[in-house]
Amino acid sequence: MFRKVDLNCDMGESFGAWRIDISPKILENISSANIACGFHAGDPLVMEETVILCKQHQVAVGAHPGLPDLMGFGRREMKISPREARNYLLYQVGALWAFCTSVGVELQHVKLHGAWYNMAAHDKHLAQAIIDGLLSLKPRPILLALSGSPLAQMAEEAGLKVAHEVFADRAYSSDGTLIPRSHRGAVLDDPELIAQRVVKMVTEGAVETIDGEVIRLKTDSVCIHGDNPKAEAIVVHLAEALDKAGISIVPLRELV
Repeated sequence: MFRKVDLNCDMGESFGAWRIDISPKILENISSANIACGFHAGDPLVMEETVILCKQHQVAVGAHPGLPDLMGFGRREMKISPREARNYLLYQVGALWAFCTSVGVELQHVKLHGAWYNMAAHDKHLAQAIIDGLLSLKPRPILLALSGSPLAQMAEEAGLKVAHEVFADRAYSSDGTLIPRSHRGAVLDDPELIAQRVVKMVTEGAVETIDGEVIRLKTDSVCIHGDNPKAEAIVVHLAEALDKAGISIVPLRELV
């Protein structure tokens, strides 16, 4: 059976003198990019530069809003109210939307970053705040959310377009959540093993957890973290493996 999947990567996560460079090899092989919007990373110059690079490589652009935590790179949990969550989302999405508009690029999707992604995936009050924020936008971007999460389910019920996301380079627990980065084995870096794992996710809708259990996942989009030291090798191997398996890499707007 002919299959399609989106391949996304977090990008534009530099800030000032702190640089995480974007490999041309990554841009040549992905279909969507999640661009940092200023709170966890991504200053205005970096945001503009990354949107332009995506346009040049025909990579679809998404906003990657995070918690206001530059020091912690948005990977530390914060206690925020639903109102704060909604307005943090709108503030950052609005900033990236302006850069997209300035160069004639469509804002395809929104994907929360780091700790906020994990918090909103299962906290129904935060999830509803995110949904309310996205419902207020016109046109409404696609929500990229953890596969099978309450956030994804609630957003679909509310009428949003939702893409279910899986992670190429992160280990899973038996409940479908990601293993915290502080745990040994939480981050994967073997390009060959990652490619095999992702092909199984796409073709069989299944992944082996860190304790050996096999769980079911819906796979619309596969994420590779741009700050993984082996990100370039992972993306190249993965793109080749998907092609060999007869799986086309396409942007989210062609899937949902």
